[in-house]
This record gives sequence, structure tokens and C-alpha cells, in this order.
Amino acid sequence: MNDAIAIWQRMQIILEKCLKPGLFQVWIKPLQASFAGTKGQELILEAPNEFVASWVRERLMGHILEAAKEVLGAAPKISICSSKKAPEKLPLSLVGLGRTKEKEQLALPIQTSVTRTTIFRYSFDDFVVGPCNELAFVASTSFCSRSISSDQLFLCSGPGLGKTHLVQAVGRELVRECNRSRVRIAYLTAEEFACHLIMAIKSKQIEQFKARFRDNIDILLLEDIHFFQGKEKMQNEFLSTIKSLQNQGKKVVFSSTFLPRELDGLDSHLISRLCQGFLAVIEKPDFETRVKIVHTKARNFQVTIPTEVGELLAEKIQNDVRQLESCLQNLIFKARLLKEKITLDLAWQVLKNYGLEEQSLDLQRIMQFVAAAFDLPVEALCSKSRKKQCVLARNTAFYLARKYTDHSLKEIGQKFNRRHSTVLKGIARVEREINKQTPLGRQLAKVIERIER
Repeated sequence: MNDAIAIWQRMQIILEKCLKPGLFQVWIKPLQASFAGTKGQELILEAPNEFVASWVRERLMGHILEAAKEVLGAAPKISICSSKKAPEKLPLSLVGLGRTKEKEQLALPIQTSVTRTTIFRYSFDDFVVGPCNELAFVASTSFCSRSISSDQLFLCSGPGLGKTHLVQAVGRELVRECNRSRVRIAYLTAEEFACHLIMAIKSKQIEQFKARFRDNIDILLLEDIHFFQGKEKMQNEFLSTIKSLQNQGKKVVFSSTFLPRELDGLDSHLISRLCQGFLAVIEKPDFETRVKIVHTKARNFQVTIPTEVGELLAEKIQNDVRQLESCLQNLIFKARLLKEKITLDLAWQVLKNYGLEEQSLDLQRIMQFVAAAFDLPVEALCSKSRKKQCVLARNTAFYLARKYTDHSLKEIGQKFNRRHSTVLKGIARVEREINKQTPLGRQLAKVIERIER
């Protein structure tokens, strides 16, 4: 079962890249994977109902087979079944998330209540909190518990930093708290909202559109509102929708890559309305938070990541949590597929597939890299210890600091609580061992090469 889950997760990464977001969100995400047959030769994808299973079989099977072929090297037998019969009505989320011609032709009915399992993948429990996102996390949880007197929440961050996670977590928590009253939630992007508006105008069903998004929902979760920039008519309808919902005491949650004041081509009244609720910005995670993310996500896969591997991934992928998680998943999957342990060398093989930024080596980063390479705490490099491992690590750090920074020998020594003469001797010893290609020299050369990469 774990192998099937790992394979399906890798396939989902491929499918997410090749399919439109609406298609992926609605039809691919809900599927659950398992193997069938005595040798596990058939991949079973289970849909929440027969309607979804039939739709996927008819329209997306080709994409799924291609993804399987890319992951496994050959296309296996794939079956798509349903876990239960199709319901009489579909969740509102299924209406709100698609924007393809196929979806338009289906004319899906509206369902005025949803369950958290049909929509929301993320929860507050699996969100890793750090200094970069603590305010957004507290604001989101408080919004659900009514600890803040606001019916509007605006989450802002760059791509891949967690705003979608928190938006979905808000939806999931509100559904959980209100499950007795069957809370009605619409979750979609601004582009999808606009597409529904255009369809309503073309089909002369604007009143039905207004009823759908003003009267038939209790909570609106709308992502990527920067899509409304420069679209005056859509802004007017969007503003009217927000006013109507809030006048009825209903909740709205927005997300965007930009703050409201940073948006161009947006009506001043709409900007004012977007700024009136609670606004929280998610910053890029620091090194410690990224390491925490790696190990937390690894535990979700029931895998323990070596400390040096976690630090390597966190160091090399700094600006996109989604990419960091993707790299981790690929590393775990490759290790399982090859039946190998997760090591630094294997991590480097996976990292080569990601667009890594060129990063300079400052003294603090050198210390972190060296300590990880020698399986020591950073503090050991500055300690009085004369153990062989500590001395080798310290000398290697001296060597790299001299090579990659502008610090003088005295300044390097002060950082490590050593005299400049000690630094000079340590550098000389490393160079000598490497030049002579002694066993120790070859070992040091590999460590240095790994750090320099």
C-alpha cells in the first residue's frame, strides 16, 4: 500500500504540471491509490463516487497512463473505481473549481453543503509554524474560533509559501466546527469566479449566479484575487458579492501573491474593502523552519531523514516550500524504488533536477555545512575539544572560510575562539593532505567537494 501511495504521489506531481489547476484539483486530488493482484501488478485508483470515476476514465485516463509510464518506466494496468455510488448532488466545490469547456458542458448542479473530505486536503495540524508564518497561522486559527472580531481574512505570500494550505485549513476547520449545521462553503480561484460570471452573462443567468454566490453559501474562500486587476466589470460584481455576504454576517477569506495596495488596475473601493479585515503576510521561511518542514513532512511518509540530508535540502531550496516538499517526496520515492538508504549522495542526485539558486558561502553557512558533513553540532567547531573529528572539521572550516570569504586569519580565528596561527596551521594541514592524496586527504576532498556543490 505504501508503495502505491508513493507512486501515486509522484504521478500527481507530474499531473499537476500538465493539467489545468481546476482539472487537477477537482478530479485528480480526490483519488486514492492501492495495488491489486498477487504481485501488485495493477494500480487501483479509487474515486469518491461513480460520477468522478466515470469522468476521469473518459477524459483523463491518457494523462494518468503517461504519468505512470514516466514514473515506472512502463504503463501498468490501471483501473478507476468508485468507493460508493454517485450522490444525487455534487458538492459546491466541484462546481467552483473547474474552468474547462468540459466542465461548462456538464452544467453541474449546486449543492449547498459540503463535507471537509470532499474539498480540503490541508489542515492546521500539518502546517509547520515558524517566525515567517506565525502571524498568518494565529490569524487563521483565530478566524475560525472567532477570537478576532472580523468576518474577513486576507492571506498574502509568494508562490509556494503556504497561503493555499492555510486557506484550505480554514475551510476544513470551519466545516468541522459547523458540521451539525451543514455549513455551505464555496472554494475557488478568482479566475474561476470570473469564468462562472462570464458563463452566466452569456447564458443570461446572472440572477442565478448572484444567488449562487450571495445567498446559497455561508463562507467564500477565494484565492489569487490579483486576477481581477484591470477587469472592471468583474471587480464590480466581486465587490457587490463581498458586500452582500458581509451584510449577511457571512465570512470571506482571500489570498493573493500581492498586498491590496500593491495591486494595479483595481477599483479604490475594492481595495478599501479588501483592507478592512485581518491581513497577514507569510514571509520566506528561515533555515530552521525549512529544516523543520523537511523532517515534519518526512514523518508523514513514515520516513526518518538524516540530519545532514534535511539541512542540505533546506539550504539548497530556500524560497519555495512547495518545491522543498516536492524534492523531499522525490527523494523518498527514489530511495524506495531503488531500495536504498537516504543519503547525501542520493539527495544530491535528486537536487540536480531542481533549479537551485547560486548561493555565496558566508562564514556561518560554512560552519553549518561542515558541522553537518562531520555529524557534529555547530557549537563543537568553537569548543575546546581536541578530538580528531572536531579538529578535522574545524580545519576544513578554516580552509573553506579562507577560500570563500574575505575574512582575515585573525577574524576567522576569533569566530572559532582560536588564534590566527592555529587557523593558518589548520589550513596548511588540509591543503597538504589533499595535495598528497592521502586516505585522509581524499576523505577531506570529498567532504569539501560536497560542501562546495
